[in-house]
Amino acid sequence: MAKWTAFPYDNAAYVYDAATLKKTWSRLHAGDAEPLPKDDKVLAAWALFHAGDFAKAVEAGLKAGGAGITAANKAQAIYANYLEKSEKTKLALFMEVAERAEAQAGADPKNANAWYLMAYALGRYSQGISVAKALAQGLGAKVKSALETAIKLQPRHADANIALGAFHAEVIDKVGSLLGRTQGASKDAGLAAYKTALKLNPGSAIAMVEYANGLVMLEGEKKMKEAEKLYADAAACEPLDAMERLDVEMAKAELDD
Repeated sequence: MAKWTAFPYDNAAYVYDAATLKKTWSRLHAGDAEPLPKDDKVLAAWALFHAGDFAKAVEAGLKAGGAGITAANKAQAIYANYLEKSEKTKLALFMEVAERAEAQAGADPKNANAWYLMAYALGRYSQGISVAKALAQGLGAKVKSALETAIKLQPRHADANIALGAFHAEVIDKVGSLLGRTQGASKDAGLAAYKTALKLNPGSAIAMVEYANGLVMLEGEKKMKEAEKLYADAAACEPLDAMERLDVEMAKAELDD
């Protein structure tokens, strides 16, 4: 593994031991509805993830295997999205996650987060190579289907709903609603998915940020005020782990733009 960029903020508040992690688990995983691991090694991989030690979390998760693969995939995907500076490396990291998650979903088809993380990684990869190009490669259908599978398996999966909203918004924004329809994208479905995500996880900074982005893509300038309010609410959230901190910092950056 090439040297990864370190988490750039103080992580003292995000360091959990097994007991405190178990106690905070349902709040930390309100977005992805990941079940509390039975295996201590998997729990340790998640502790590294929450503390922002993404490289070690990937290593520990892959070593633990089983449910540890989910921790590894999420750590790598979040690292690639927020901290990797090289575009080429970022795309390679996303593709690696997508392939691992697809294999995990094949071996364990009822694992909602295997489907979700495959879709998340492919969705981010698609944004990186251009949405139009990704649609031409058939990635749009793959992302949408994986997200719908994740939601079917775990109806309380707020993050899969965020990603589904983003799928609809991105496709319509990049290719228009007429062409978007051929990809199964619709404005109403996109807005409904964002609203479901916020209903399931009302304190989620990333749900607010993505909903704000989606509103502007789907509704244009007339929703700018509402979007700014969502960015402000997201920026005011109190992060409980490294990923949430990165989400909050992104919201602050949006406000500054």
